[in-house]
Amino acid sequence: MAFFLCFINILLLVSSTTACDRCVHQTKVAYFSTDSALSSGACGYGSLALELSGRYIAAGVPSLYKNGAGCGACFQIRCKDPSICTRSGSKVVLTDKNTHNETDFVLSNSAFMAMAQKGMSQQLLKLGIVDVEYKRVPCEYKNKNLAVRVEESSKNPDYLAIKFLYQGGQTEIVSVDIAQVGSSNWSFLSRNYGAVWDTSRVPRGALQMRIVVTSGYDGKWIWAKKVLPADWKAGVVYDSGVQISDIAQEGCSPCDNSTW
Repeated sequence: MAFFLCFINILLLVSSTTACDRCVHQTKVAYFSTDSALSSGACGYGSLALELSGRYIAAGVPSLYKNGAGCGACFQIRCKDPSICTRSGSKVVLTDKNTHNETDFVLSNSAFMAMAQKGMSQQLLKLGIVDVEYKRVPCEYKNKNLAVRVEESSKNPDYLAIKFLYQGGQTEIVSVDIAQVGSSNWSFLSRNYGAVWDTSRVPRGALQMRIVVTSGYDGKWIWAKKVLPADWKAGVVYDSGVQISDIAQEGCSPCDNSTW
């Protein structure tokens, strides 16, 4: 009940504003000296973080990290100095939480330099912190379905910990249930941290999943009819067979419809 009341409150909150999937926000960004500094971040992606967006990754402040629900979200960020930076900027995936007081994002070195015009990346790096504008954009993973990676801490059949990879669209995973294939006896998973969900109530046999994602002001069920085989193993990535392409909306005015 509290879950759906939350959505009602959001609807009331944004009723006086324009529903928009491209709200532009103003902030500052800094960068890490190495890309790998973000690969061990609070989302729990580990080295896989560098594969999600060609090393273009970022740490976001708590309001973007959202206790882990924001993990995997994609943003387009561009600096506001046209003498140094391009109009398109850099597209990043959120893989860590940022505790930096001065900026909404800390970018990987590669993502930060990608905002610069050709031949200007070193000048941009020298600035350290720059003024930017950003908007959330859909994640796109060509030829990839939503994938489930079984964590090394898992032990079949007593404990299961997973994380989701290649979450397309512009949504957030807020609930995960599992059941034996063909059964309606569902068990819920809890968010352990970041993108990692777990349970010690693991059904026997091959497993199906149902996932609730938010797509703006409402929730939507996504069903994956068979994700894990009965002999699932730790450290293995399994294809869910489903894709998420929903586009979230938020309240802002005016809405930016331009192409960066």
